[in-house]
Amino acid sequence: MDIWYTLDDLSRVATQLLTTYGNQRIYTLEGELGTGKTTLVAELCRQLKVSEPVSSPTFSIVNEYRTAAGGTIHHLDCYRLESVEEAIEAGLEELLATAPATTADAVFVEWPAVIEPLLPDRVVFLSLYHDPDGGGRRRLSINTGHPPS
Repeated sequence: MDIWYTLDDLSRVATQLLTTYGNQRIYTLEGELGTGKTTLVAELCRQLKVSEPVSSPTFSIVNEYRTAAGGTIHHLDCYRLESVEEAIEAGLEELLATAPATTADAVFVEWPAVIEPLLPDRVVFLSLYHDPDGGGRRRLSINTGHPPS
């Protein structure tokens, strides 16, 4: 499924994702720099009732946020990881195997390619693209179950 949107539509897009795929609480996000991966995660977190600022975990690899419902949101950025072994050493295998523990929890993974072997079966794969015609629009492609080919 594809969704075309602008940043003004971001709240609606996040609502649609959480409503449609709420039972699959691991989302991966891939796309070129500047396509809005972290911006989308920030809106998803806002709708999941995270009150603190959401930022890219590019250097820390994992940011953890608490929700008002007592849930835990893990936001991963795997851009700097060079191998699945490095991800395992960083504890990502255990995090992905145990999360999300409750319906108040979620995991968002930016730049997921290196950790795809560690992902469980029920994942929502989000691919973000700039509109080739410009105008600030983006295309969000959504796949579930398997990494998009």
